[in-house]
Amino acid sequence: MTAEEKPVPTVGGSDEALTERLEHELDAFNDAATGCAEHGELSVKVTDEDGQLIGGLTAWTWGGLCGIELLWVREDRRADGWGTKLLRAAEAEAMRRGCDRATVSSYTFQAPGFYQRHGYAEVGRVPGVPGGHEDVYLFKKLGGE
Repeated sequence: MTAEEKPVPTVGGSDEALTERLEHELDAFNDAATGCAEHGELSVKVTDEDGQLIGGLTAWTWGGLCGIELLWVREDRRADGWGTKLLRAAEAEAMRRGCDRATVSSYTFQAPGFYQRHGYAEVGRVPGVPGGHEDVYLFKKLGGE
C-alpha cells in the first residue's frame, strides 16, 4: 500500500475467520478490563427415540454470568415442558460452573413471558424489531428458584 492509498472497509456475508478473530481480540480486552478470563460454552439438547432434535439451548459462561444465546423447542413438542427442562438444565450447569447470574434477550413475539415465569426480570428493551416488536433483555440471580 502506498502513502496515497488508504484502507477502506469491505462488506461481505458471513466470515468465520473474522468472527473468531474478533471474539479472540474482544475476549482479551474484556479479560484485561475485568481480570476475569474464565470463558466457557454451554449447550443442552434433547432428542426423541428416532434421534431427531426436540429442542436445545446454547449459552456461554464468563465471570459468574451465564448468557443464554438460543433456546428452541420443536413446535409439536412445545406443550411438553421441554423449554423449562432445557432452561433448568442450563442454569444448573451454569451454577455448577460458578455462575450466580444469567441473562437472555427475547423478542416480544418470542418468549419473554416464559423467562419471566422462570424468575427472570426485564431490565431493558430495544425498539425497532420488524413488525413493531421489541428486543426484551432479562436478568436472573441464579439459585433463588
